[in-house]
Amino acid sequence: MDIFLQAAAHALTPPAVAAVALGAFVGLIFGSIPGLTFTVALALALPITFSMDPVPAIGLLLGTYIGGMTGGSVSAILLGIPGTPSAAATVIDGYPMTKRGEASIALGTAVIASVFGGIFSLIVMIVSVDLVSRLAIGFGPAEIFALVLFGMSTICGLCGDSLIKGLISGVLGLMIMTIGIDAIDGVPRMTFGSINLLQGVNLLVAMIGLFAVPFIIEAFSDRSATRDETKGVANARAELPSPRMMVRNLWLMVRCSVLGTGIGAIPGTGGAIAAFLAYDHVKRFSKKPKTPFGKGNIEGVIAPESANNAVTGGTLIPLLSLGIPGDPATAIVLAGLMIHGITPGPALFMNHAGEVYSMYVAVVIAYVWVLGLQLIGIRIFVHVLKIPRDLLAVVVLVLCAIGAYSIRNSAFDIYAMGVIGVLAYVLVAIRVPITPIILGMVLGPTLENEFRTAMMLSGGSADIFLTSPTALFFFALALLVIGLQAASELKLKRKSRDKVETSDA
Repeated sequence: MDIFLQAAAHALTPPAVAAVALGAFVGLIFGSIPGLTFTVALALALPITFSMDPVPAIGLLLGTYIGGMTGGSVSAILLGIPGTPSAAATVIDGYPMTKRGEASIALGTAVIASVFGGIFSLIVMIVSVDLVSRLAIGFGPAEIFALVLFGMSTICGLCGDSLIKGLISGVLGLMIMTIGIDAIDGVPRMTFGSINLLQGVNLLVAMIGLFAVPFIIEAFSDRSATRDETKGVANARAELPSPRMMVRNLWLMVRCSVLGTGIGAIPGTGGAIAAFLAYDHVKRFSKKPKTPFGKGNIEGVIAPESANNAVTGGTLIPLLSLGIPGDPATAIVLAGLMIHGITPGPALFMNHAGEVYSMYVAVVIAYVWVLGLQLIGIRIFVHVLKIPRDLLAVVVLVLCAIGAYSIRNSAFDIYAMGVIGVLAYVLVAIRVPITPIILGMVLGPTLENEFRTAMMLSGGSADIFLTSPTALFFFALALLVIGLQAASELKLKRKSRDKVETSDA
């Protein structure tokens, strides 16, 4: 107890609190601008920490990480353009709420769910860091492949009216992610002799193209319609979700936070997988929602935001206990820890208990700052909707071009963004969902790498997948999800056919 009080005293000093606040603000800004993710913000913040004391330095990195993860929902809800891959699932119901004039409610709900998920995962991390890390480290390539395959099965829940169209969209995502040099064999794939394609298609570039370019084309294609729509959404008031509504969805937030913490504890997964799994979960188990999913259901905002922010605490479990970063962001946090002489691993709590407890306090402070900044900022965010949509499209175009270029300092990424965006506009026009493309690109590399690693470990034998109870469990879940979705679609088609026959009679 004395160590914790000392750590709290160090974490609550003005320099430490100011560092966390600065990190949360910068992460929020970077996370809300497509292309400028919190990973970029962390990379920029890392050199600043070299001359700082350990506690403020760690607080700055953690604040940036948490603020960025939360900030991705701002542009996802207001513009339908996710600021981070983890916020891609929030677009599905968050943006339709904005179109209904409920942008501030969606933003308020998202930040409250985010803070709940983050604090929940922190508590789980404190209580069960050793147990969860042992379970997570037990996931080998075969188990992670099965888990990601189960995540791919959620495409069935995102396919809209047609399962076939959803699967086509998911396969397109898998095809796009294969472009470039093979990470294992080092051979070019689907480059067609182009030097620029050797670097592959960056996920963030594709995501900006898929969501931002259709928005820009629509804004310029029908100016009268955009003015009418702008008048509608500009009436959005700065109001917060009611406490009654949040209490009613408390159990949903708990379930999705558990899911996000578990996914985050498994190295190589991440917030995007957790968000889509949570969205699929709430869509399947919601009890007769008043508003259909995909049309502005508030549960479709709560679930992914609770899950992707719970990942922040989950990723710290293997990071602190085993020294294994779960994603690029936590890899930068790991670098920051080691620069200041804090080496994660089994001996961390014996050698640096004070710094670890200071990290716990810093996470809480970061979420308090994020909650305050976002709730105050909602009144400012809503004013974005009062800008005429064609003018807003110009600003979005400039920001997206800057964001796409800044990822790898490559002008080719701007062209790739445009081409993918035009393809997305065509797909939307023929009613093919584009969200499964993102899911395919997010999960595809992990799916392929873990499968090939497992096959190399087994000498080319598929028995490695069939002898693991954990892998078999996730395979069974994936088959169950696909089977239920196919049966549901057949049932709906049968009902519609019966209605047509009845009306003809």
